[in-house]
Amino acid sequence: MRCCPSSMLHLLRCVRSRSCIRRGRNRLPLWIRETWCYMRLLLQSLYFNSLTDSDVVFDSVFEPVFWTVDYVTRWFGTVFVCLVVILTSSIVVIAYVVLLPLVLNTYSPAWIAWHVCYGHWNLIMIAFHYYKAAKTSPGYPPTEKNDTPFVSVCKKCIMAKPARTHHCGICNRCILKMDHHCPWLNNCVGHFNHRYFFSFCLFMTLGCVYCSISGRNLFLDAYNAIERFKHLDMDKPGVPVTGMALLIGLLPPGQTNYQTSAPPYTFKDKMINKSIIYMWVLTSTVGVALGALTIWHAVLISRGETSIERHINGKETERMAKWGKVYRNPFNYGRLNNWKIFLGVEKRSHWVTRVLLPSGHTPYGDGLTWDIFPVKKDLIPV
Repeated sequence: MRCCPSSMLHLLRCVRSRSCIRRGRNRLPLWIRETWCYMRLLLQSLYFNSLTDSDVVFDSVFEPVFWTVDYVTRWFGTVFVCLVVILTSSIVVIAYVVLLPLVLNTYSPAWIAWHVCYGHWNLIMIAFHYYKAAKTSPGYPPTEKNDTPFVSVCKKCIMAKPARTHHCGICNRCILKMDHHCPWLNNCVGHFNHRYFFSFCLFMTLGCVYCSISGRNLFLDAYNAIERFKHLDMDKPGVPVTGMALLIGLLPPGQTNYQTSAPPYTFKDKMINKSIIYMWVLTSTVGVALGALTIWHAVLISRGETSIERHINGKETERMAKWGKVYRNPFNYGRLNNWKIFLGVEKRSHWVTRVLLPSGHTPYGDGLTWDIFPVKKDLIPV
């Protein structure tokens, strides 16, 4: 005897209706059910389509952390800028008040001319490029509809993004050829101020290395002087008195050593020595840290990519390698051409007027469109 499908379907409906009635008697409060539905929706949104991967899940889970970091960085940007100005100004004051008189009194005229000329040139380059990097707009894509080609749509701005454009969560807008957001500039590093940022890092590193090397002997002398006078009270110099000197009452009763007076060590000498130690420690530390950052950016510029593109190109290289193919950066025009484009060198004299001297020239291109060369060729002949 075969079972009729319609009867089975009717039985299932009856069981389901009874379970629904039983469930309705024990229904949870409305706010609990709404909270549960909302949490279930959030969980389902993590794998809502086939394009979802580990990066999307990671971004979704850590979105509150990213928002907090962006918020704090945005409001503390002015503090970081003031800190850079204060620390740099303190080194300049020490150089003029403490080091310059020593240089003028001890060095030969040739060395005096070298230190004065190089020091002031380096200081001008640091101040100029830091101001331009902090005040120059990195470049933004157009907000109105136009015919500019784009490669994607920003999920935050809901606007078209040209090639090499990325969204900055701190500035809360898209940046042309974005490298990163620098809190020490309180500004994004993008197409129009990338050269200023790199030049500032380079000349600041050179200045710190210059102060560290030229002030090494002064640092050692200042440190030894502080240590010597610190233990002066513990190791007081004295001359032993014996024989007739004790009989004629040269010393008070019970004292057998004649205490010599300590050499003069004024408050001014103490502050000078501490200033030299402060300058050497600060410049050496910043020189090492900022030097490593400068070398890293120099490598990226030689490859024709930014910090963000380095991560993207690495993932593309791995993806293409799985298919047995080799990924090539379409914006890499060759090592020399990359530096010409980055520095804006169009003729030989520009290596001096645009690289070794302060220059406010605009970078190559508009940041919206980029030429792609499949083979290496001299993009800007020099």
